[in-house]
Amino acid sequence: MNFNSTRSLYAGTDPVRARQVFKWTFVITLLIKMWLAAYFPMTGDEAFFYQWGVFPAWGYSDHPPMVGWLLFVLNSISAHPLSLRFFTVLMWSLIALGLVDLLRRLVPYQEAVAYRLGTLFLLLPFTLLLNLVTTDTPLIFFIFLSGYCFIRGTMSDRLPWFFGAGIFLGCALLSKYFAGLLAIAYFVYLCRSRRGWLKLIIIAGCSAPLFAITIAFNANNCWTNVMFNMINRNENTQLSFYTVGEYVLMMIYLITPWVFVKLLRSGGMMIQRGAIVVLFVVPFLLFLLLSMEKTIGLHWVLGFMPFLFLFIGTTTNADDLRKYAKWTAWFSVPHFLFLAAITLLPTTLWKDYALHDDIVFHKQAPSIVSTLRRGLPADGAIMARAYTPAALLSYHAGEYWPTFGTGKFHARQDDLNVDFKQYAGKTIRIFDRRAINPADLAPYFSSVTVHTLEKDGVTFWYADGKDFNYEVYRERILKTIADRYYRIPSFLPVYGCQFLERYDIKRP
Repeated sequence: MNFNSTRSLYAGTDPVRARQVFKWTFVITLLIKMWLAAYFPMTGDEAFFYQWGVFPAWGYSDHPPMVGWLLFVLNSISAHPLSLRFFTVLMWSLIALGLVDLLRRLVPYQEAVAYRLGTLFLLLPFTLLLNLVTTDTPLIFFIFLSGYCFIRGTMSDRLPWFFGAGIFLGCALLSKYFAGLLAIAYFVYLCRSRRGWLKLIIIAGCSAPLFAITIAFNANNCWTNVMFNMINRNENTQLSFYTVGEYVLMMIYLITPWVFVKLLRSGGMMIQRGAIVVLFVVPFLLFLLLSMEKTIGLHWVLGFMPFLFLFIGTTTNADDLRKYAKWTAWFSVPHFLFLAAITLLPTTLWKDYALHDDIVFHKQAPSIVSTLRRGLPADGAIMARAYTPAALLSYHAGEYWPTFGTGKFHARQDDLNVDFKQYAGKTIRIFDRRAINPADLAPYFSSVTVHTLEKDGVTFWYADGKDFNYEVYRERILKTIADRYYRIPSFLPVYGCQFLERYDIKRP
């Protein structure tokens, strides 16, 4: 890639000053992220993935295993939120350093541009404030490392860089299947030449053995990832241009309006920057097509954002990047204040807002755990009727609390971990954030007693069911789960399915 034609665009900005601003921004944003990571309440998704780290495996219900492996390492240090989120805190800062390094190589005659771009990237709301540890954490990191190697390889035409791109692509595929969009981007760029095909073979050869781990796990575990990502979560999709509009507005918000305008104005330079552009244009266009049928999650697109900002860095002068950074800093302030308010303010101050119940539940989860344990028989078990409360309470309880009932298409880790036969004849205490109708639980117990508990003005419910009837639960709940979520396509070879085998249920 040759950027000499843009030399005149970068003139007159002091690189020493730009470097100092970047260094201070790096330190201050890192401290802000560490504070938020330490004190912001643990979320339900984080608590759910935390259990993957407690019980490390070759795969999990919804996604490949990388975040479980990461959390296993972090949890071995401490279960404190700062420890669990520490890699996420570092991730965006490390990516910013990677962007600075790449841009210094792409436009070596003007270091100020690289540092200004790094500063801008560190101040974006999602890099500054999204410090939660989820499946997207390792995905974003390994997508960037793979893309970094790919760009270095296209700059130098040295094959070892493509070995790195393939290895890190494999790690990304072990994180989440969205990494496949990066593989498609590589194909689009490299398929045009014979040497490009050689590079594709190298990338595929390095990534395939890692991806094979996931294939082997799925073949021996009901193809659980395929059922979740390709079938169960897509049953109710339908054409909607409303979701397309949502996607476009979300992208403008994430990129920021001023950078988005610059992106539109720089469209003519995209062909010259092909190796960079393909890494974000291909995924974002595919997401645009997908948005015609379903809502695109904000976190889905984050792994490809660094390459968009790298492109902006190659087409924008240092003065404009400095202005963008200032505007972005002001843009991030209300986001930070909102999260700080949730973290610091008493829950009673939120009583007139829709978020009140959620804030109380997340902040008072340790107290709820203590209440639920009070008076529980020695052989009793505690569960919840949805995965989010079950996961969050499990984290604060320091033990695994299952989900009682059919649940939904996501978060079906219980199907792999829990054997409901072991609860036969026991008392089960079932928690819910909504009112419990004892008639709903009556078929599964000899008696059901419903109780309430109140925390900061919010009422929660729990029911004590005595003498759990496993056989009825198997017929009404477990067979329904099998019929609803385990209709594995006949063309997929099944070498094992723990859930169906454990409960002696025939494959639907």
